[in-house]
Amino acid sequence: MAEFSRTWWGQRFLQAIEQITDAGRLGRGRSYARGNKVKSFTIKGGLVQAEVRGSVNPYFGVYKEPLYQTTIEFHPISKANWAAAIAFIASKASLISRLMLNEMPDNIEDAFTKLDLNLLPHRNSNFTAHCTCPDWSNPCKHIAGVYYLLAAELDQDPFLLFELRGLSRDDLQKELAKSPLGQALSAELTAQQTPFQPDETYYTQPMTTTAPDLNHLKDFWQGEKRLPQTINAPPATGVSGILVKTQGDFPAFWPKNQSFIEIMEEFYDRVRDKSASVL
Repeated sequence: MAEFSRTWWGQRFLQAIEQITDAGRLGRGRSYARGNKVKSFTIKGGLVQAEVRGSVNPYFGVYKEPLYQTTIEFHPISKANWAAAIAFIASKASLISRLMLNEMPDNIEDAFTKLDLNLLPHRNSNFTAHCTCPDWSNPCKHIAGVYYLLAAELDQDPFLLFELRGLSRDDLQKELAKSPLGQALSAELTAQQTPFQPDETYYTQPMTTTAPDLNHLKDFWQGEKRLPQTINAPPATGVSGILVKTQGDFPAFWPKNQSFIEIMEEFYDRVRDKSASVL
């Protein structure tokens, strides 16, 4: 399974498929996905379309490699149920904060289970699969191969789970931003965003200034204005590690199989522990 998915959400998708699908069929599908038998693969909304190469078998009169059209259509969650799910998610700070930072909470399925819904496919009625091959069983090995490629796509963008069930990432975050918790988080995110300013040079440029008129040497050494006796601490950010978390688990520059956020959390924990031991 890890060969096709390196994230927990991709692996849970495969686990959900494996619970409702024959293991032998999935095994043949894995070999098809591993053997680059899928010629083309597209996802648009809840519709997955693929062209899959078939097998040459002279015994059955197949002398030329066939090309089969495979489709998997996920049934969308109704608007009323989406509204209920979004309202529940928006009431939980742990869920809404991660989703608005482009992270997928590991307990997101619990939010749907409490409403008697499911985000991952839990039964065959959640989607319809079809293939033009002569195999009457469903899934055939061609459909099963597409399942594993879909899990790999979910690794790149976990929000495809929402899109497959009828709600895009942008629409989800817009609806979450309308809630009280979403508005507070949006304000924090907006406050943290400052435009980058390019530097003309890496080196400090010398500047000439006129010497001020001084009446006393004390003013020369200590200055005319004294430093404040107390310094107010800067306000703490509402979201810890916000710059790191906005990158997501697998940003474009991150080639490793482990989550970028998990690596950074471990790194900061080590720095903190090292600093504490030194002090």
